[in-house]
Amino acid sequence: MAKEVKTNAMRILDKNKISYELITYECDEFIDGLHTAAKTGAPVEQSFKTLVAQGKSKAYYVFVVPIAEEVDLKLAAKTVGEKSVEMIHVKDINAVTGYIRGGCTPIGMKKSYPVFIQESARNYAEMYVSGGRIGSTLKLSPSDLQRVTNAVFADFIVRKE
Repeated sequence: MAKEVKTNAMRILDKNKISYELITYECDEFIDGLHTAAKTGAPVEQSFKTLVAQGKSKAYYVFVVPIAEEVDLKLAAKTVGEKSVEMIHVKDINAVTGYIRGGCTPIGMKKSYPVFIQESARNYAEMYVSGGRIGSTLKLSPSDLQRVTNAVFADFIVRKE
C-alpha cells in the first residue's frame, strides 16, 4: 500500500503533537463543502470551510466557517478591527495562502494570518476542516485547531431570519 503523502497542515499537526484523523475521499474537482461532507460522512454542522478576506488596510484574515453558513462582512470587519473586509477572489487563493480552492485549510498557510473560528465550533468535541488538498479532510478538536493556528473564537456569520 502506498504511503500517505502528508500535506503541510498534517506535518504541522504532527510536529505540534496534535492528534487528528485524516479522512480521504475521491474527488475529481471540488464542488463545495456540503458535497465533501456527504462524501466523508462528516456531520454538516461540524464541517467547516476556510475563507480568506482582505481588510481595507490590505491585511488578510482567515475565517473558519460552518460549511452551510456565510460570513457577515460587517461583523467580520468589526471582529478584526477593520472598517470593512471583502472576500478575496478565487483566483488569488493560491497566491495568498499556498492552497487551492477546495483544499484551503487554516493550518500552515504561506504566511501567518490572523485566524478566526466561528464560535459554534466550541459546541463540538470534534470539527472537520480541509486537510490542505482536495480529497483530504482533517478531524480534530476545535481547541487544538485554535492552538495550532493561534485563532480567536468569534461570531461572524450571517444570521438567518
